[in-house]
Amino acid sequence: MQCPYCDYEDTRVIDSRLSEGKDAIRRRRECLSCSKRFTTYERREPLRLMVLKKDGTREPFDRAKLHSGLMKACAKRRVAEEEIELVVDEIEAELRDRRRHEVTSRRLGDMALLRLRKLDMVAYLRFASVYRQYTDVDQFRSELVRLAGSGR
Repeated sequence: MQCPYCDYEDTRVIDSRLSEGKDAIRRRRECLSCSKRFTTYERREPLRLMVLKKDGTREPFDRAKLHSGLMKACAKRRVAEEEIELVVDEIEAELRDRRRHEVTSRRLGDMALLRLRKLDMVAYLRFASVYRQYTDVDQFRSELVRLAGSGR
């Protein structure tokens, strides 16, 4: 550990304990050159979530990309941005709670659709039309019929 005062490369740990929030290890250190003391915190780095795309490629989970897609689906609808933020938070939390650090783009899309369906049906249909790549009116109509038959 490099000393922040003199840049010397070697320090000794005087004390180690869990931080107050219990999310990090707090270490009190002393520089072996200038004898000044400082504190460092060690935090566990969360696993990087990866998305497995339809073509087999992998890319890091991009919270902003998910948020952008949901915003487009909810454009000009009475959906508060806070509600969209909450949906993104829920999806990311669900992904992090899983034991695996990889999710398929299909599963990610389904997670978004499930929440949009409860939030706003028009936004749900907009997202579904892009996500499921509807190519004609009949596919769109069959989705509407399916939704009407499910009571929502």
